[in-house]
Amino acid sequence: MRYADLQEALAIFGISERTTIRQIKSRHRELVKRHHPDSGEDRDHERIRLINAAYALLIEYLENYRFSFAEDEFYEQNPDERLRVQFEDVPLWGAR
Repeated sequence: MRYADLQEALAIFGISERTTIRQIKSRHRELVKRHHPDSGEDRDHERIRLINAAYALLIEYLENYRFSFAEDEFYEQNPDERLRVQFEDVPLWGAR
């Protein structure tokens, strides 16, 4: 897999570089529903093939990617928790 392939798959799905597995699966269902050859509207067989290939590539990437459980990564993914920890001892914001 090349980085260009990954970028193309993201473009086909219309999603950004920061996304979740849940969003990818949801977007796949939406695209397949819209472009499936049996839907009657859009009979572009090449488009559904591209969608499924992009989905397979994204899922393969996610299955082989090492997730970071480091504290700084956790707080970057959860900014509300970072703020809570940062201000939990401040009487106005957190302490009772």
